[in-house]
This record gives sequence, C-alpha cells and structure tokens, in this order.
Amino acid sequence: MSENKDYYKILGVDKNASKEEIKKAYKKLAKKYHPDLNSGNKESEQKFKDVNEAASTLTDDQKKAQYDQFGSEGMKYGNAGGAGGFGGGFGGGFDMNDIFESFFGGGGGFGGGSRHRGPQPGADLRYDFTITLEEAATGVDKTIRIKKKNRCDECDGNGGTGLKTCSHCNGQGVVTTVKRTPFGNFQTQVTCPHCNGRGEEVSEICNSCHGKGYVTKEKTVKITIPPGVHEGSRLRIAGEGEPGEPGAEYGDLYIFIFIEKHEFFERDDNDLYIEIPISFNQACFGDTITIPTITGKAELKIPSGIQPGTTLRMKNKGMPLLQRHGEGDQYVKITIEVPKNLNKKQKELLKEFGKSFKEKKPAERLFEKIRKAFN
Repeated sequence: MSENKDYYKILGVDKNASKEEIKKAYKKLAKKYHPDLNSGNKESEQKFKDVNEAASTLTDDQKKAQYDQFGSEGMKYGNAGGAGGFGGGFGGGFDMNDIFESFFGGGGGFGGGSRHRGPQPGADLRYDFTITLEEAATGVDKTIRIKKKNRCDECDGNGGTGLKTCSHCNGQGVVTTVKRTPFGNFQTQVTCPHCNGRGEEVSEICNSCHGKGYVTKEKTVKITIPPGVHEGSRLRIAGEGEPGEPGAEYGDLYIFIFIEKHEFFERDDNDLYIEIPISFNQACFGDTITIPTITGKAELKIPSGIQPGTTLRMKNKGMPLLQRHGEGDQYVKITIEVPKNLNKKQKELLKEFGKSFKEKKPAERLFEKIRKAFN
C-alpha cells in the first residue's frame, strides 16, 4: 500500500461526505479508470486500484474510523485489516452490481442474477421529400411509397412456429461470460445472439420470412404537409417504421421536408422577396400594376418618381405562419427597364425632355458632393 494516501482527495469528496456521496464518486471514477476501457494504461490501472481502495475504506465505518485516526499507513495494523479489494465488496450495503450493470450494459456484475430484457421496439425510418414553394404555402396531401421491413403475417414476427425456451441462454435472453483481470474475475452479460434476447426459439422455421420474422415490401403512406412548413421541417408518422420484436411496437417514420428553389421568389422565414420590372414612364408618372403572389396575384401601387432598387412592402402577402394565424409579408424590389432600339423621333423627344430639366445631371451632382467633401 502506498504511503499516506489521501482517500478523500482520491475520490474528490469532502471529509464529511455521506456514504451516498462516496458511492456516487466511486461509480464515476471506477468507470473512468476501469481496465477494460484503458487497456495497457498503467496510470489508469493504478488510479483504479486507488479508487477501489479508498472507497472500500471510507464506506466501512470501522475502517473509516481507523483511517481518520491513523491515515492510510495505519491501515496496515490493528483489527481492521487491509483495505478490501474487488473480491471483498464494500461495507455499508454498497451494491457492486449497480455499478457494473451500467458499466457493462448487462446487469450481472458480481454474482448478480440474469435479467431478461423486454422486447425491443422497431427502428425509426427517415424519408426525404421535396415540395414546391407553392405547396409549402398552401399545404398539401401527398402519397409516398417506401420499401421497408414489415412483420411477417405468417408467423406474426416470431420467425417460425413451436416456440420453446432458447437452448443457448436457457430462456434468460442473455449469455454470461467471465473475464479474468489482474483484479479478479469479472462476470459480464450480453444479449443472446441466438434468440436476440427473446429467451425463446422456434421449432420450425417460417417459410415466408425464413426465420427473420419480417418481410421487405413496398408500402403506400399518406402524408399531410401543413401550410407554412419550412425547409428541414420533420413530420412524424407514428407506427410506420420498422417492426419491433414480437410483442413490441413498430418504430416511427420521419419525413424530412425540402423545398425547391423558386424561379422568382426568395424566402426569408415567413417573408417573400421578388423583383418586378417597370417601364420608364411608370417610374416617372406612377401606376397601379398587378404582380404575382405565392398564392395568386395582387395589385401594387407604384408612386411617381420611384427610384430603381426601391423596395415596397405588401403586408400579409408572404408565407402563412406554421400552425398559427397570420402571414408574413411580400417585399417587391423595383427595377426600371431602360428603352432599347429607339427610333430617330423618340431619341429627339427624349433629348428635348432632358433639356427641359435645368438641374444638374446625377453624375454632376455626385461629383459636386465629392468635391465639397474634400474641401
């Protein structure tokens, strides 16, 4: 035994710690430094020994009293004897089984009874589904076809007939193995690979599923996509996943929604954005125009003298709010089409029109602003 070990420091607990606090600290550290998880690591091996030594002492009232009085060196002498190792267990009702049940996932631990787990539910499935932005705005009912496992109707998922106790695990659903370590023998349990933890096997294999308990086939599933659904939204269809073990439920089907890129609209949360071109005359004199919305069309008033790049808001013309009342807005960015291929007369008229303005040209106004800024 090492000289003058601080058992409280080793476990990271206060000297006034209760037995429950000591047990909790031990469980955490025993898992961390266990040899099965740190194969060949001498430092972890030593820490594992120290943690065991400290906990076995501090959870035994008699040993703890002697340790508090004489320290770890004093534990070599007197009636208390040495600190207990793994073979001796801990005092004060310390249950080693609950440590190794969670550690190994089996439940055996030291001398623990076999535990037959219940039937396992089926696995969940994922299906990626793409819709249009219009369908996302209005909601839509769709039918999809998926190829998946289904419980065999011939044997009801048992894999055959004539159920009997599994000869490999004797009906326990788990098989036990014993592993020798420098600290003693460890008993662990794993799910029986022959019966998959059911504890039963069949006398006659099912001809339909060939003993698997399931058959793979295509199935039609109806789904309802609500208005306002977002990219990446997930819909859950209960019971449409894969079959579980006999007596257990099916898993679920999860539909992941993806939305096609729209030719004209861009979406930002519940708002929509679109660019609309207008003529030079409409920009000068103003107008009321009909423009598209995601669910139809609407009128938009263009004010006279509007500048290119101006964005106008159309309230409540965006996407509906998912599972709530109301809609987002539609934002319209105005672009102005410059006339092309003007004839001679049109060019002359435009020149006269330009001369009628006495104010400086836009480039001249910009130059004047820059010049003043530097002066």
